[in-house]
Amino acid sequence: MGLKVYRPTSPGSRFSSVPDYSELDSKRPHKKLVFILPKRSGRNSTGKVTVRHQGGREKRFYREIDWKRNKRNIAGIVETLEYDPNRSANIALIKYEDGERRYILSPDNVTVGTKIMASENAPLTSGNALPLKAIPVGTLIHAVEIFPGKGAQVARGAGVAAVVTGFEESHALIKLPSGEIKRFNPESYATVGQVGNTDWKNVQWGKAGRKRHLGIRPTVRGTAQNPRSHPHGGGEGRSGEGMNPKTPWGKPARGKKTRSKFKFSNYLLVQRRK
Repeated sequence: MGLKVYRPTSPGSRFSSVPDYSELDSKRPHKKLVFILPKRSGRNSTGKVTVRHQGGREKRFYREIDWKRNKRNIAGIVETLEYDPNRSANIALIKYEDGERRYILSPDNVTVGTKIMASENAPLTSGNALPLKAIPVGTLIHAVEIFPGKGAQVARGAGVAAVVTGFEESHALIKLPSGEIKRFNPESYATVGQVGNTDWKNVQWGKAGRKRHLGIRPTVRGTAQNPRSHPHGGGEGRSGEGMNPKTPWGKPARGKKTRSKFKFSNYLLVQRRK
């Protein structure tokens, strides 16, 4: 998929672009796999803001994605390719031989009518899900499970892909999109290919309003705030930070390493990202 650039008839459209959705199906999503996504606006169960700069987005319908790919050894056909407002990737509606329908992330180079399957013996083609032990070195993969049976947690964004780089006695070595190489359980399932909508990273938003529709609110500089709200605030006129950069809660903001030395998963790390 490419990008669509608007004719500059207004300041907001002058530099803006959107993904070209001409290849996607314009039908409504499959009704049984959709529910209204409640607005939380960055708040937890007690109503306290735990993630800043969120709120005011459009009403969304959540599409249930089959992260586990646990419909094994049953072939399916891609029925439609659809837009999903809840993620950067597009999604594909799969109709299986037994009549059941499920959504998966739409891999690159997959079209309507493509056959897909989740199986240890599935062919190495885009959209098929296999355990890591059955995937050869050098294969591009996405939607990787960390724990077998839990469902895909890694490499799920538009245009990303991980790479199988090797195998040890009891682990598969996967190079993640960040450049980090980590050990994974060879029984974990992953989907072959790269996630579609590869041009999403090149989208120019053009105006603040498009971000507001997505539920992203403005981020105010610390130096523009008052000293009760931020350590960088206060002072007469425009002033710099005047200190080592801090977060609103007084922690170091730039340069401090945050990875825990005692984290259980550290032994799974083979190579840090560059």
